[in-house]
Amino acid sequence: MSFSLNTSKRPFENNHHTNNKKQKTETKDTIMTTNGTLSSKPENDNLTNSIPSEVIRKKVVSQPVKKLVIKNFSKKPELPPDFEAETWGKLKNSVNAIHNSQPTSFGSEELYKAVEDLCCHKMSANLYTKLQKECEDHITSEGNKLLGQSDDSLTYLTLLDTTWQNHCQHMKRIRGIFLYLDRSYAQQNAHIRTLWDMGLTLFRHHVVRLSEVERKTIESVLSLIKRDRLGESVNRSLLKNVLRMLSALQIYHEIFEPKFIEESSQFYAQESSSNILNFETAHYLLHAEQRINEEADRIVQYLDPTTRKPLITCVERQLLELHVPLILEKGFDLLMDRDRRSDLSRMYQLLSRVSGLDKMKISWNAYIKRTGYEIVISPERDSTMVQDLLDFKAKLDDILSDCFHKNDAYAYSLKEAFEYFINSRANKPAELIAKFIDSKLQSGNKTTTEDQMESLLNRLMILFRYIQGKDVFDAFYKKDLAKRLLLGKSASIDNEKAMITKLKQECGSGFTTKLEGMFKDIDTSKDIMTSFKQSTKHKAKGDIELNVFVLTISNWPPYNLVEIKLPEELSDYQEIFKNFYLSKYTGRRLMWHNSLGHCVVKASFPKKVKELSLSLFQTVILLLYQKDLDLQMSYKDIFEATGIEEKELKRTLQSLACGKIRIMTKTPKTKDVEDNDVFSINKDFDYKYYRIKINNIQMKETPEEHQKTTESIVQDRQYQVDAAIVRIMKTRKSLTHQVLALELYQLLKFPLKPVDIKKRIESLIDREYLERDPSNSQLYNYLA
Repeated sequence: MSFSLNTSKRPFENNHHTNNKKQKTETKDTIMTTNGTLSSKPENDNLTNSIPSEVIRKKVVSQPVKKLVIKNFSKKPELPPDFEAETWGKLKNSVNAIHNSQPTSFGSEELYKAVEDLCCHKMSANLYTKLQKECEDHITSEGNKLLGQSDDSLTYLTLLDTTWQNHCQHMKRIRGIFLYLDRSYAQQNAHIRTLWDMGLTLFRHHVVRLSEVERKTIESVLSLIKRDRLGESVNRSLLKNVLRMLSALQIYHEIFEPKFIEESSQFYAQESSSNILNFETAHYLLHAEQRINEEADRIVQYLDPTTRKPLITCVERQLLELHVPLILEKGFDLLMDRDRRSDLSRMYQLLSRVSGLDKMKISWNAYIKRTGYEIVISPERDSTMVQDLLDFKAKLDDILSDCFHKNDAYAYSLKEAFEYFINSRANKPAELIAKFIDSKLQSGNKTTTEDQMESLLNRLMILFRYIQGKDVFDAFYKKDLAKRLLLGKSASIDNEKAMITKLKQECGSGFTTKLEGMFKDIDTSKDIMTSFKQSTKHKAKGDIELNVFVLTISNWPPYNLVEIKLPEELSDYQEIFKNFYLSKYTGRRLMWHNSLGHCVVKASFPKKVKELSLSLFQTVILLLYQKDLDLQMSYKDIFEATGIEEKELKRTLQSLACGKIRIMTKTPKTKDVEDNDVFSINKDFDYKYYRIKINNIQMKETPEEHQKTTESIVQDRQYQVDAAIVRIMKTRKSLTHQVLALELYQLLKFPLKPVDIKKRIESLIDREYLERDPSNSQLYNYLA
């Protein structure tokens, strides 16, 4: 075959035909020399301009035609007959040298070129087979060397790791030489393994999968891991290399991981069964947390990352999940009692990993109910019940926030438990909450800041929200509020009104209507007294100054009218005000409640002058001695002179003669007042303060007052039950006893007993609001 290249075309002529304008321009700028090359135009172009263009063209045409001829070889080249054998011999020697960790006799570039030559002459398949056989023979011999070796875990794994590392280094060098074969042959055929994969496959089958090697490898690795768990120092780098080898050989998950998880399960099952009985719960939980963290660290240090989930799950199951009931039974209450919040937080975190929070919530609920019940049910703890409940609630709230991450289910369980135990003792918690608020709002607590009082009231409102007998709270709170307002014992009117606002927000405006009416009466009374003092009927009675609270009877608690023989100057003053008020407000009636009256008296004792805050009863008794300080009067004499009811009189005399501040003396000197006792003024009386309050007796609740308040609560509840029954029956017309009772429980906010419901139904039947169905005694019909 030959090729020829024709060069007879004349480029200038061709350019002349294709672009005549350009040719004309170029002929002005260039000239052709005698040897056919172009020469730059001289500065003096007269000569060029004088030569015709035809002359230039003739000179170009006169150049001879040149031909380039390419011909085949006369004879095709042939490979030497021993080319493949010689080349493979060279490569084989190099492979053997690499396997023996020796330098090769030929350079890497020469060996690479030899492989390339074989591949270019279509000898790749044969070359691959020979290389694979050579590697297989060597790896087989290396695997046989591991047979019968020492059973010591560290020694054996070190030998195995050395064999593996050498294999990897050898295969890297071999692949570098046979890279052309790998790329042009192995990687281009899907059924042919790459050289690296070939090496892994050979090592897997002829080394690691040998039964003895596989058994010793797994046993040795598990032995070192166990020693690591027991706190011994082990070669973690060696473990990492061996396990990475198993992963690279794709037998980690097949032969190692199942046995490792099983071994871990047995290890921690044995450990936990012993520790759960011998350790305290807090110590056990700390140990479990440390174990889980240690296993997580092993995953980072030498285990395969994919082992994390099955391993951690296994450890959590053996250490925690199987022992959740015992952990809670043995330690939850103890941790709660001792307020060990870090341990509670750890318990919450660990049990959340094994779905144990529901069981822990049951223990949480049971603990709250049991502890709260002990606070509420014991009469001996009545004096501190409310404060104990506040402290208990604050503790639980902190634990819920700090340890349980404000878990909504736990918060609801807390609420349900409080509602259960706080109502386990009917009426008493509501009563004591009202009295506790009274003690905090009295004038003796002026040291409390506004923020502290606001926080306290908010916490008390939470307790109030839990109680069912809110009518009990209302009755006692109203009675105590009345005394604070009428006796001037309130520390802050703003705090009083803030409390009313909170009750209104919680229970509605109907709950606080009467309470708000009490404040209106106080403000109205101030206006009436201002008008009275400006009127012509107001006359000063010596040093006496009168202040009267005119109250709407429906807004205030019921009080018994107590008759008393007032001194003439006091009774006259009362009459003057009465006439003034009735002249201004016609059609009204005034009733004096002397039990709520109090006085400020200036008393001149032999040693010093004092200002005494007294109840009206105390004042009337002391005024009996005004003219004669040496006077001695018997109990009967004082009773006849004052007309005070006997129980109240004895209580008043006891406050004057038997208390811490003794303005009077009693003979004989006993704690109780008897009918034969004799009383006189204490001439030696002295006290460090000028103003002395002795009327605290008025703030104390008498048994009679408590009984009366309780009776009023019962009466009000009867009215509410009657109204509820009539309202339900009016709507439903006919109901069975069971359905009616169920609707009453849902409608009324205070606890009801079945006996009480039955009594109210009988009462309504007697008053002809209801009737029993003639054919069914359990069915009630409404009578229009």
